[in-house]
Amino acid sequence: MPMRSDDEPGAARGRLSEHAVLDTRHLDEAREAVSRVYLAHDLRAPTGRIAMTLNATSDRLFTFGYLTYGSSATLVMPPTEDNYHVNLTIAGETNGERSDGTRRATAAGRSGLILLPHHTTTVHWSAEAEQWHLKIPRVTLESHLGDQLGRPVHDVVDFDFGVDLTTPVGRTLMSSVEFLARELDRPGGLGDMPLAREQLEAFIVTQLLHAGRHRYSDALAAPADPVRRGRLGPVLEYMEQHADDPLTPQELARVGCLSVRTLHATFQQELGESPMSYLRRLRLDHVRAELLRGHPADVQVTEVALRWGFLHQSRFAQQYRERFGELPRETLRHRG
Repeated sequence: MPMRSDDEPGAARGRLSEHAVLDTRHLDEAREAVSRVYLAHDLRAPTGRIAMTLNATSDRLFTFGYLTYGSSATLVMPPTEDNYHVNLTIAGETNGERSDGTRRATAAGRSGLILLPHHTTTVHWSAEAEQWHLKIPRVTLESHLGDQLGRPVHDVVDFDFGVDLTTPVGRTLMSSVEFLARELDRPGGLGDMPLAREQLEAFIVTQLLHAGRHRYSDALAAPADPVRRGRLGPVLEYMEQHADDPLTPQELARVGCLSVRTLHATFQQELGESPMSYLRRLRLDHVRAELLRGHPADVQVTEVALRWGFLHQSRFAQQYRERFGELPRETLRHRG
């Protein structure tokens, strides 16, 4: 349940408001809540007065939250150790200093900071500052990067302190985070669709790896070389056998002993589509086979679609009609 300070006249309705953690004017309460959700730190406010809102939610890939202090504030954060922390400024500004002497400023919608596991970081917030916060475990980000590259990554990814949100990939990162926030606040949105939420979170991690600068950036940006079609054999067989499972590009790449980038390049060259597009066609074929075998009195189109991973019913119906020239209910009706 969200917490509210006793003398707070009304909890502020911030972003991610369906996932409220705390609204408070007390410095100690604010420090405890952010420490609990993100990491232990020292918090100071020059006036001693704040109007803090913290909203946050955690899933398999990362913790996602919204934070504002409603006052000038300074946070001193020790090394995060097991996590990367990504702060994307959406209002006001912040100024950060890392223990190696690196300094960066952020401005609303234009820049953010990436806190590394092995640095102490100090961040000064303006009174108007608001941020999206991502806490991404090292194992999540580094294994995701390894899947993209096709080789293991064991060391800390040495992101530059700042991340530019005005580049094409930076804008995509910010748009994806904003979309996730809207969906998590929407009844019936991605919060109720674990598979779709995980896929969007994986996309956000990929965009972060491309938006931030680090020693792997050039390798990620380089065109992937496709391999011979025969290398797709185990992947295609696996997709057929597990089409009703929540498959991801990372999992398929591991099956084929390929990087995610090489997997995509080979699918495009050999089959003219992405792995996920191929999987969608495969699942549509399975849905049609079930509908053709079934009887309208015994089969529900929605249940069949959900079983094969189609969570958005109107989009599923459109994709089905594009592939087979009729709506799924018409296929089932023909069996009546």
